[in-house]
Amino acid sequence: MVDEGTPTYEDRDASIDERVTDLLERMTLAEKTGQLTGVFSSDARAEPYGSHTLKDLESLVRERGIGWVTPFATGFSTHNSPAVVPRIANRLQRIAREETRLGIPLLVPVDAVHGHANVAGATVFPHNLGLAATWSRDLVRRAARVTATEMRATGATVNYSPNADVAREPRWGRTYETYGEAASLVGELARAEVEGLQGDTDGAGLADETAVAATVKHFPAYSAPRRGEDAAPNDVSMSTLRRVFVPPFERAIDAGAAAVMPSYSSVDGEPIHGSRRFLTALLREELGFDGLTLSDWHGVAFLHSQHGTASSLRDAVDQATRAGLDVASIGGREYADLLVDSVEADAVAERRLDESVRRVLELKFRLGLFDDPYVDPSKGRAVVGRDAHRELSLTCARESIVLLQNDDGLLPLEDGIDDLLVTGPNADSLDALCGGWTVADLSTDHGTTVRGGLDTVTDAETTVAFEPGASTRSTTDLDAAAAAASAADAAVVVLGENWYVHEFGPAAVTGPTGEFPTRNRLELPPAQTRLLERVAETGTPTVLVVVGGRPVAIPDEARLADAVVLGFYPGYEGGRAIADVLVGETNPSGRLPISMPKSVGHLPTVHDHDPSPRPLGEDAHPPAYDPLFAFGHGLSYTDFEYEAISCSTERHDPADDLAVSVTVTNRGDRAGTEVVQLYLRDVVSSRVTPVRELVGFERVSLEPGDRTQATFSLNPADMSVVHPDGTTVVEPGRFEVLSGGRSAEFTVTE
Repeated sequence: MVDEGTPTYEDRDASIDERVTDLLERMTLAEKTGQLTGVFSSDARAEPYGSHTLKDLESLVRERGIGWVTPFATGFSTHNSPAVVPRIANRLQRIAREETRLGIPLLVPVDAVHGHANVAGATVFPHNLGLAATWSRDLVRRAARVTATEMRATGATVNYSPNADVAREPRWGRTYETYGEAASLVGELARAEVEGLQGDTDGAGLADETAVAATVKHFPAYSAPRRGEDAAPNDVSMSTLRRVFVPPFERAIDAGAAAVMPSYSSVDGEPIHGSRRFLTALLREELGFDGLTLSDWHGVAFLHSQHGTASSLRDAVDQATRAGLDVASIGGREYADLLVDSVEADAVAERRLDESVRRVLELKFRLGLFDDPYVDPSKGRAVVGRDAHRELSLTCARESIVLLQNDDGLLPLEDGIDDLLVTGPNADSLDALCGGWTVADLSTDHGTTVRGGLDTVTDAETTVAFEPGASTRSTTDLDAAAAAASAADAAVVVLGENWYVHEFGPAAVTGPTGEFPTRNRLELPPAQTRLLERVAETGTPTVLVVVGGRPVAIPDEARLADAVVLGFYPGYEGGRAIADVLVGETNPSGRLPISMPKSVGHLPTVHDHDPSPRPLGEDAHPPAYDPLFAFGHGLSYTDFEYEAISCSTERHDPADDLAVSVTVTNRGDRAGTEVVQLYLRDVVSSRVTPVRELVGFERVSLEPGDRTQATFSLNPADMSVVHPDGTTVVEPGRFEVLSGGRSAEFTVTE
């Protein structure tokens, strides 16, 4: 029974709307602005963001009523122990609840972009590009469920994920954070991640104590930056923006994403953090988003310091607020105080702030934080990295590995190999398997390297020798590696990229700025290629394993190797997953979610490019799409045959859905999983449309000799021509559907 003196906002029986309205009416202007900004804990490595101790955070919550705190799990904080961080979260929540006038609990956002990976010992899944190689909505959803469960066990409540960026510029240093180059693949997997994070699959939603709020990012375009430079302008046409970049956000919003994060970049001359056109007209009025908008960290300040659209930080704050931004993620006291000044100077209406504060409070109530903001500290160690979670991570990693090349059936490696060489800079590195947004420099006790995985899966009679041969950028002892290769029955050379975030930094972890990995090259450094050459020259059967975050250009390396295997930052369990594929314990089912170019000079290399004229004829014009390995490519240890493709009707009403069926048979001698991909081509249209677009995909698992039919439902949006203003229309005429080398046609009627 509620005490008569209990305010409505503390009454659990009142509706969320009633509780929010009551609380908002009680708040002062300073208390409102405190809810619209956050602060984080860091050390000196956090430049250019500044340094804040936990004591600083406590003071800001107590004295200024800051409503968002990130005391851990950023990569900048020194606090990453699962035994410690729940206690930190509880301490800060207790100050907010018991030592402030209204007792408003905190939101605790973190970067848990491939598991709660900035906490030591957490379950680390493949990065998004690796998960995208599974083409599995189910695995993405389940991985997100685990991530949310581990987050809540440590007191974190908001995830800066999923990433709905469509990767159109592979030089970009954040390519591995995306779900690939196809809008439909990105959209489906971003939707699945939202469902997993927010617990919506069982109907409980954010009220589930293991659910967290999802933040879909970076709206509306971030992943096609000029030069491949992080946060550079995304110079895309409005029709491309509408056709390629916006649809994944629509799917994530339809799934109920609690928050949207704008891009650091500018589009069409407008920096997104200060653009009412994008944050209000497009996001809210057109797409119908009614949740929170959270700045990317310094997104507001960059309006003044980088974009030059604001004359001062105060001007930037006003610009972002009027544009429709709700929360400055790390604005701190300064941002909150500037908001007060803006309202008192009539530069920003207080009712505009009330809209944002209402959204913040609604999320806190939906998460149940007013009723119980605390976590059981003992659950941190018990939940984070538990065995069942690690087993799912291993499953995801296994399904993410792509077999690109397998000359003469070298793989899987035969039983009875006496001597196996493992060499290369990424052969015995856990950091290289995880990539950025992960606690760096952890011991191999936290996971399994490729070397460790092969030690585990090979039989007792096999000797696994290891020679580093090279670091990321320089050779070490090539003669020793070549000698070991000469003595081996097979060699596994593990090359690729190391750990990095954003623009391939920070230098303290990754090495000097401008050296590989860097945006001006996708080719491997000469030292790595030379190591592979020396091994291959011995005549020993050679497997190249590439580990990294981007689709590196490896034409020379592919010619040197007998087999090529790829893992996009497969995580702590990646070494075991790769080893399982090499020895045949796992039949590879990964398929490329992004095209692998032959060189930087071949860019852009995307499967859904627009057609263009050939003024000198086909023979004098190199192919427009000429990748080393195509989007969707991936080999198996069995053989799949595509027998037929058919449409439910040859003449189609534009208002209806169309069913397309694809028949696939396993003609090989072992069980396997195929990813059936469906593409659509609009043969004649009023605007130039892509040569083909991915419109559907399904994983099918078949025993030898088994046959199945994958059925896809195409809706009017799949067939629509997209105009620059966002309007769409299904035009009458011929369409072609394609899958596995088969095709069929249908005609849309008037």
